[in-house]
Amino acid sequence: MTLRFIGTTSEHGNCPTLYEVVETGNLVVQGDEIDTEQRTQLRDLGVAETAVVIPRELLARFVPKE
Repeated sequence: MTLRFIGTTSEHGNCPTLYEVVETGNLVVQGDEIDTEQRTQLRDLGVAETAVVIPRELLARFVPKE
């Protein structure tokens, strides 16, 4: 899987950051993981899955509208 950097709303290279999977066009988000209490509210979280916080401004700025 090859990632292409799309952009970030943070300063100094910290997350959150948005990437595109070159081969599929899917998106990958780098961000702060949610805490244990918030994880208990998620539905059907797989053992290999995690959840991160995505600021709306990150998506609004970089995700193309179709």
